[in-house]
Amino acid sequence: MSPFLAELFGTMLLVLFGDGVVANVLLTKSKGQGAGWMVVTAGWGLGVAVAVYAVNSISGAHLNPAVSLGLAVIGKFAWADVPAYIAAQLIGAFLGAVLVWLAYLPHWAMTEDQGAKLAVFCTGPAVRKPVQNLITELIGTGVLVLGVLAILSPKNLVPNSGFDTGLAPFLVGVLVWAIGLSLGGPTGYAINPARDLGPRLAHFCLPIAGKGGSDWSYAWVPVLGPILGGVLGALCYKAFWPA
Repeated sequence: MSPFLAELFGTMLLVLFGDGVVANVLLTKSKGQGAGWMVVTAGWGLGVAVAVYAVNSISGAHLNPAVSLGLAVIGKFAWADVPAYIAAQLIGAFLGAVLVWLAYLPHWAMTEDQGAKLAVFCTGPAVRKPVQNLITELIGTGVLVLGVLAILSPKNLVPNSGFDTGLAPFLVGVLVWAIGLSLGGPTGYAINPARDLGPRLAHFCLPIAGKGGSDWSYAWVPVLGPILGGVLGALCYKAFWPA
């Protein structure tokens, strides 16, 4: 498998698990309906871990344009590879959302709440204040990228233990879980432009019964905020945790 396909497949898995758990909690007559925020954040965290395990050895499992850009800014990833990675991540996120739509196909017509259906695919603010929402996404993604770099730091790895390849993907999932629990309330913690934009496009394109609009007026926030946060998180790590 090429790195391009690995990023596509890994991001597809990430969204399949992540949007899938939201569908399970929000859609009418799903067996998980009403299970709550703990289930959503746990499902997302574990989904990220599985996706990273699946493709880490092939592409490095960025699965997120903010990660790719952040690594490129600090010289840990080639700029020439950034466009292909971002394209793969967007396509993978779109396909993952399509799979969630298919998995829950009978439930869309049963669910009257258009906002709940949109929330399966993409994020939205609890309080619509775009600049403040942008700051929330910036902080969350900054913590994500800094945290990933810290987890993979040689000083946190035990030599010859397999820690980096064996446990690091799980710890990345724990990090995403923690971000959701601590910082996810204001905006739904997109912390990943592809994770939000790809499924939002799927929501726009798919024949979802009674779906309503895709909230394009907000769509720039979970794209720009994570990009800025990813770059700042990487720069912060480089400045204060030098190799």
